[in-house]
Amino acid sequence: MHTENPYQSDYDFERLASHNSELKTHIILNPSGIKTIDFGDSNTVYALNKALLLADFKLESYDLPKGYLIPPIPGRLDYLLYIQDILLKKINIQKSTEVRGLDIGCGANSIYCILGAQYFGWSMVGTESDSNSVKIAKSNIQSTSSLQSKVEIRHQENKSFLLRNCIKTNEQFDFTVCNPPFHKSEAEAIKGSLQKHHNLGNVSNTKTNLLNFQGQAHELWCNGGEALFIKRLVKESVLFKDQVKVFTSLVSKANNLPKIEKQLKKIKANYEIIPMSQGHKKSRFIMWWF
Repeated sequence: MHTENPYQSDYDFERLASHNSELKTHIILNPSGIKTIDFGDSNTVYALNKALLLADFKLESYDLPKGYLIPPIPGRLDYLLYIQDILLKKINIQKSTEVRGLDIGCGANSIYCILGAQYFGWSMVGTESDSNSVKIAKSNIQSTSSLQSKVEIRHQENKSFLLRNCIKTNEQFDFTVCNPPFHKSEAEAIKGSLQKHHNLGNVSNTKTNLLNFQGQAHELWCNGGEALFIKRLVKESVLFKDQVKVFTSLVSKANNLPKIEKQLKKIKANYEIIPMSQGHKKSRFIMWWF
């Protein structure tokens, strides 16, 4: 994890449960007698996420309907901590400067907008093509007074575009973040979730239990998977090179990097791959600028 990530050590489940009583019903003991939870169960993961948001990010309320993507907060915060490093060290933005970020495909959870606003004090805009997700995201933003002036959720009505229609004329952003749909199909998403369960030591043969972080179709897979999605984003970014200082996107599969790098070289962008890790999980994001 990033050295400034506050979730380096184990969770204090009792403290978190005091902010979300639902979590208390999910606390169990591991073979060593230490309190833990079943990270392979979506209801448990949601209860933990809600507790974290209420306890550590000062949300007044947070509700995510069952079936929507439940993002692991420590990993999402890690991404933003590295973004902060880029802003401070590469773009030379001071911590006291008002920073503005854009989350492309914020989903119903709008987690990057929430963390960006509550942890870093940034002004955030989240875009989303699914109308139901937009309604849920807006409801959660409106439920916490400190978010209302810092976060705006915009509906991307044309699914052919990622940035167009959402970045206004002469509007400026310091950075973008993106957590693209990783998979090419539902079958591939189920296979990936099955591997997660094996890694957690929790083998299940039921489809509903496989998706421990849940997720709607548009959140988990798209035509061409993340490689094509990011290539589309790279192509479109050329149109906004004077309005965004640095573009970034998570890349879940390392073998997709050559395709993305080829596209970046084609548009003559500067780019860098930033490695990340949480425990045994290795991940990365790619940043590019003009």
